[in-house]
Amino acid sequence: MTAQLHYGKPAKIFHWLIVGLLAVQYPIGWLMPDIHRGMSPGAAMTFHISIGIAILALTALRFLWRLTHPVAPESSLPVWQRLSSEAVHWLLYALVLATTISGWLFASYRGWSVSFFYLMPLPMLASDNAAAGRAIDGLHQAMEWALLIAIGIHIAAALAHIFVYRDRVMQRMLPR
Repeated sequence: MTAQLHYGKPAKIFHWLIVGLLAVQYPIGWLMPDIHRGMSPGAAMTFHISIGIAILALTALRFLWRLTHPVAPESSLPVWQRLSSEAVHWLLYALVLATTISGWLFASYRGWSVSFFYLMPLPMLASDNAAAGRAIDGLHQAMEWALLIAIGIHIAAALAHIFVYRDRVMQRMLPR
């Protein structure tokens, strides 16, 4: 399998859909009201979980696409930039997967019966367990922050390539 020099249309679509969903997901997660023991999740939580499941599915598809359609690192970059770029990309995959799965586990440990945008019920990943729910909630929140930091690093690097290095690295992922 030969690596391409540019990201293909499916990779770009996956990337920008996930970006858009994360841009919606973070504000919903931060602004929705707390749900305490014995309360059932409302519309905000249902949408938060549903968007998380959509992000999980798109990330899994994007990951499979990346494995089967590799993109060669930009040859003009110094070795340290190629290696750090690759590391950040794999870290982003890992954090998105960990954050979405931990959120789904949290809902399961809380015993919530949730659906995907009110269209179909989602399976429970675990049974109701208050102690595990508290632990996984802390992990979910830590993953949210770690993901946000990794996204910030990714965006800063993209902006550096546009405004500092003035190379064409960023153009590899732009829609055109």
